[in-house]
Amino acid sequence: MQNDMRSDAFLSDAMEQYGDAVYRLALCRMDSRADAEDVFQDVFLRLLRDKTEFRDGEHLKAWLLRVTVNCCNDLRRSAWFKRTAPLEAAPDAAAPMPETNSELWQAVHALPDDLRTAVWLHYVEGYGTDEIASLVGCRPATVRTRLHRARKRLKFELEGSDDEQPEQLGTDEEYQSAR
Repeated sequence: MQNDMRSDAFLSDAMEQYGDAVYRLALCRMDSRADAEDVFQDVFLRLLRDKTEFRDGEHLKAWLLRVTVNCCNDLRRSAWFKRTAPLEAAPDAAAPMPETNSELWQAVHALPDDLRTAVWLHYVEGYGTDEIASLVGCRPATVRTRLHRARKRLKFELEGSDDEQPEQLGTDEEYQSAR
């Protein structure tokens, strides 16, 4: 069984180079440190067992981020996740998180998952729309639409423009039904 897995050196190197990106994306998607840590662990366990030959570091990073998105989706769909409350919601169960987020990132955090993921991968990780489309499994035009909608919502949230009324942006329910 040991022969079927990657070397410890390869795994350590991948975790050193891309572990932060995997964790940040998982945290962005899951809204919970504990869930992000679970996803992080699952992603690197999958890498340990996977036999994909990577062309270069960018191919490995793209594979890791794609697996991260998939693991986050799998965790959100799981029966366990649907029946539990996040640890942060339990009273006095966890220490309060420091308020280090800026107003912008708080607004980004409030976006629906798919918009938040597109913003994160584009502005933080530096991917283009074609690359994001392959990572999240949709068309590039869909990614551009998500980025446009996210910018529009963020602009309204942060500036509170008088020209644009909130009903023009729609509610999350209307957004979900339009997808």
